[in-house]
Amino acid sequence: MKTINLRISGRVQGVWYRAWTRENALELGLSGWVRNRQDGTVEALVSGQPASVDALVAKCWAGPTAAHVENIVITESDEDVPAGFIQEPTL
Repeated sequence: MKTINLRISGRVQGVWYRAWTRENALELGLSGWVRNRQDGTVEALVSGQPASVDALVAKCWAGPTAAHVENIVITESDEDVPAGFIQEPTL
């Protein structure tokens, strides 16, 4: 299993980025959560098979149609991961 934290910046709020991320994560069999942050970024905790985690990261660079991703900061994580994939409230 591979667990990472993503911090996605650009035009990523108000464009359905969280719902899109959740949908794609579930399709890939991943666990974790995604949330908006008050600084305008989107943060996600993603866990699963390494190839599936990498596939989601690649998809996150494109995002939903209205998004414009400028950067993704990826850090490894040892945080506890919830079952399923949850869209969390803004932090």
